[in-house]
Amino acid sequence: MDFTFTEEQQAAAEAAKGVFAGVAPDAVPSPALTPGAVADACDRALWAKLADADLLSLLLDTRYGGAGLDAIALCLVLRESARVLARVPLLESSAAAAAVQAYGGEEAKSALLARAGRGELVLTVAAHGRTGHDPAELAVTARQDGQAWVLDGVQTAVPWAYDADVTVVPAHTGTGRTVLALVPRGHEGVVLAEQFSTSGERLGELRLESARLAARDVIDAEGAWEWLRDLLATGTCALALGLGERVLRMTGEYTSKREQFGFPIATFQAVAVQAADRYIDLRAMEATLWQAAWRIASGAPGALPAAGDVAVAKIWAAEGVRRVVQTAQHLHGGFGADVDYPLHRYHAWAKHLELSLGPAAAHEEALGDLLAAHPLA
Repeated sequence: MDFTFTEEQQAAAEAAKGVFAGVAPDAVPSPALTPGAVADACDRALWAKLADADLLSLLLDTRYGGAGLDAIALCLVLRESARVLARVPLLESSAAAAAVQAYGGEEAKSALLARAGRGELVLTVAAHGRTGHDPAELAVTARQDGQAWVLDGVQTAVPWAYDADVTVVPAHTGTGRTVLALVPRGHEGVVLAEQFSTSGERLGELRLESARLAARDVIDAEGAWEWLRDLLATGTCALALGLGERVLRMTGEYTSKREQFGFPIATFQAVAVQAADRYIDLRAMEATLWQAAWRIASGAPGALPAAGDVAVAKIWAAEGVRRVVQTAQHLHGGFGADVDYPLHRYHAWAKHLELSLGPAAAHEEALGDLLAAHPLA
């Protein structure tokens, strides 16, 4: 494997830095002071800027106006977005569009992809199941009724559900297969209920009650959901990395200026050791992220399926981002909890990412199952 980024990937990252340069992480009310959502919608102005910079179509082929790049390029852009807590469905919309492109029918591709790449259409994915702990594909059933599909079930904590024009919903069939349903907003038999994340963003509980979809709106290709799930997980790891890097930089700047006994506290051994430990966490998060992204982008074979590399990245990201923000809060002292200082926002977003990734123990168990099924020589 070669972790050297291509010129195109580096160009995408540089373009993202330019777009996100003017984004303030505290541009909306603090989640600590807001009983409901911090805002009614995503940052539409920023979404338009991303579209103008061609960053919404990174993974799309040129026939749909895209750049034809890969998961690594997307993760580089997501990393930059997390550093400023960008309030846009960049991961969900990009991943959903990529899944439609890779596995969907021509009608779905024609209807969705070019518009999604231009930012005219927002896509999201219902990936957290009924409770947030059970597999998402088991939360909804899909059965064929003539030429149509009928869906029943509940998906919780759907990100950007109220902004999305189409939600990709995994569902299981009577034969044990998983399909992806492309559910339009406001479709008959679909009900949304408000939920709120720890970051203060508005989520949606998606309830499907005998919702009928045409065959063209259901992707039944083998492996589509597994591929989309791995891409979403890897993108979330990229968000955790970018957030963690920004938080550690904030901590370094603060401890270099804050003095005790006439010296910056960054010069104290106890402070330096904790910061160094968190730096090691971030480097491990980075290495495992690029390994997972490279497996998805290249399709290269390995001793384990790509899901194994994704599991390792999730273990480090879920644990690492929590340790980074906890140490940052500790080293900032009471200042870290000040709602006029953005660190508390990063802490709230980090907790949301950790919950989205799921507990490290569950990923370790999944990795163990993979190792049992694919013994290493």
